Amino acid sequence: MVAATATSSYQNHTFFSNFLSSSPNSNLFPLHLRCLKRQSLTSDVTAARIRCKAALGSTETKLQKKSQYDIENLTIWLLKQEQAGNIDAELTIVLSSISLACKQIASLLQRSSIINLTGAHGTINIQGEDQKKLDVISNELFCNCLRSCGRTGIIASEEEDVPVAVEETYSGNYIVVFDPIDGSANIDTSLTTGSIFGIYGPDEQCLVDIDDNSTLDQEKQKCVTSVCQPGSNLLAAGYCLYSSSVVFTLSIGKGVFAFTLDPSHGEFVLTHENIEIPKLGKIYSFNEGNYDLWDEKLKKYLSHLRLPGSNGKPYSGRYIGCLVGEIHRMLLYGGIYGNPKNKNSKNGNLRLLYECAPMSYLVEQAGGKATDGHQRILDIKPEEVHQRTPIFIGSPDEVEKLQTFLA
Repeated sequence: MVAATATSSYQNHTFFSNFLSSSPNSNLFPLHLRCLKRQSLTSDVTAARIRCKAALGSTETKLQKKSQYDIENLTIWLLKQEQAGNIDAELTIVLSSISLACKQIASLLQRSSIINLTGAHGTINIQGEDQKKLDVISNELFCNCLRSCGRTGIIASEEEDVPVAVEETYSGNYIVVFDPIDGSANIDTSLTTGSIFGIYGPDEQCLVDIDDNSTLDQEKQKCVTSVCQPGSNLLAAGYCLYSSSVVFTLSIGKGVFAFTLDPSHGEFVLTHENIEIPKLGKIYSFNEGNYDLWDEKLKKYLSHLRLPGSNGKPYSGRYIGCLVGEIHRMLLYGGIYGNPKNKNSKNGNLRLLYECAPMSYLVEQAGGKATDGHQRILDIKPEEVHQRTPIFIGSPDEVEKLQTFLA
């Protein structure tokens, strides 16, 4: 049987070799047939094989180039980070659950006017601010996704009075802080909004076992103590921008990466790798409606920005009214954003735990800087859950220039 097969193979080989030799236009035949011709016309069969392999190899190299259809979604990227040892499996699950909440919020925002989700909810949060309908719903979505993932121990929201210990699971150790809707005043006019989150590891005081003598108040105090960590302890942080595109931007301490939601199949696709903020920028973003309430040193700085530079043009003023939108633009184009203290708000308007620390972590990972005017934002240890702080954040050279005016 083997002999018959070998004979048949030899006859086929001879047939194709003779056919190609007699053909006047044999060079027009496919590459694999021309290889057979070479084998029949040369005495050194091995050399012919090498030539054929070399020709085929060049074709394979072209095929190995990245196709325009190759995409890397958030799930694949997270799994690669886990394989590389940058994060563990539990953090992968937590980040995936946050991305799911962001997808749900994005869908609601796109249909908010249609399904009557605009306007006030009729309640006031712990900061004394009127809550929008989507403030309440988005907070519930975040909480539900984080509870159901089974890997979080404590969740703290800007919309909640106190941090919440997750009772559904005893295996979760991660602490997640978040602002479910940043810039909610923009919802009714369909302008830019976003979500902000930060993830901490467990604090020692959160690892105390619950015994029969523990009271709810004691456990709440443990939660508060555990959540109030400086931003330098963050393991991961990010935001989701809801605008003309939905962009999920993330750092796990290895640079900053952005993923854009592809609505055709509902996946966050990697679109910006290793984002590096420009060292200089030509955009400043301050709410200048508070100009007369600011410190004189800060006013001098802003007057300096308005003067024509070496190119004959002053800085451009841009103010979106949404921290996520401000930081997203700044990461790509540079510049500086400020929310300073004023005569009416001695500590500024933004929350340290939910907004300033996560954003400062991201900007520093991209090569930028963030300060309250005197110290690095990530070095501030919160004394209370809803603590506020002034913040100046952006391109490194721009922040350093500001500090010379405030000194």
